[in-house]
Amino acid sequence: MNVGCNTLRRLETATSAGEACPPEYMSEPMQTAASDAAAEIPEELALEVRKLAHDLSNALEIIVQTSYLLGTVELKEPAVEWLRMLESGVHKALDINLALREYIKAHTPK
Repeated sequence: MNVGCNTLRRLETATSAGEACPPEYMSEPMQTAASDAAAEIPEELALEVRKLAHDLSNALEIIVQTSYLLGTVELKEPAVEWLRMLESGVHKALDINLALREYIKAHTPK
């Protein structure tokens, strides 16, 4: 699943540092509000996807905590750069997971 920058903007989800979306997220066109309103996710499907998003959040939390712990020890190059890459990927994954959860919430019958 590719969550585009426009999807993130539509869901009012900013990147962790508030910067613009990187070019690799610019592939999806923005949908109109009318097509968004009509795109309701069936409750049963939404429940299953919510469970998966929750499990993903739990797995990401392990990665976030491990990344934090690695940042507390002295690392030599190139490990310092690898940690920066890990942290960047973790923030992107967290943003995408949040966008997914918000999209499900917004498109599930109330």
